[in-house]
Amino acid sequence: MTAEVLSTINVSMQQFIANVQGNQERATKIILNNELLLMQELQFHLTVHNPFRAVEGLLIDIKTRCDSVHSVDSFRPEIQTFLDSVFLTDACMIYAPSQIALAAVIHAASRQKQNLDSYVTESLFGEQGEEAILHIITCVRNIRVMVKNIPDPTPNIKTLCTRLEQCRNQDNNPDSLAYKRKLEELVDEDALLLEDHTPSNQQARMDSCSQA
Repeated sequence: MTAEVLSTINVSMQQFIANVQGNQERATKIILNNELLLMQELQFHLTVHNPFRAVEGLLIDIKTRCDSVHSVDSFRPEIQTFLDSVFLTDACMIYAPSQIALAAVIHAASRQKQNLDSYVTESLFGEQGEEAILHIITCVRNIRVMVKNIPDPTPNIKTLCTRLEQCRNQDNNPDSLAYKRKLEELVDEDALLLEDHTPSNQQARMDSCSQA
């Protein structure tokens, strides 16, 4: 029952502590610090939503209601690449999975030289009014901009790796000859110490001392 109420009624922290008598700031910290423990004790089942299921729904819907778009399955490689890039941004913390999925599908369609504008504005959001359409267009645009602005990997990464390898202490590198030689020396030393402490060697030393 608690989980069901939680999923259907959104109560902000300010609303929750409004009736708390005393230091509300301290009460807020106490609640937040014990939130995970509370969920664990109540045996909450947490579900993490991602864009992949929403993508499948959109592709099925496009095949069904958008006759102007062809070879929808050819979008998949571009969609996958886009979603891989999305996870390198903060988009998942800002936008809903369905909005990210729509951005991925629109991006893939544009790369395939196909246009989904009429599908989005008429079939998908036509009944929700201009405000909803402008909102989703803004969200999609922002998500694509975030992906586009991901910094490129360092071009001279191989050079940096080579320099790092040269600076690395080879005595601590398990793959280096220096490390293997050092390990062999340690093994030899351990063998000598073990040999010195065997009963036969100790008796031999005692005999030599007594003869002297």
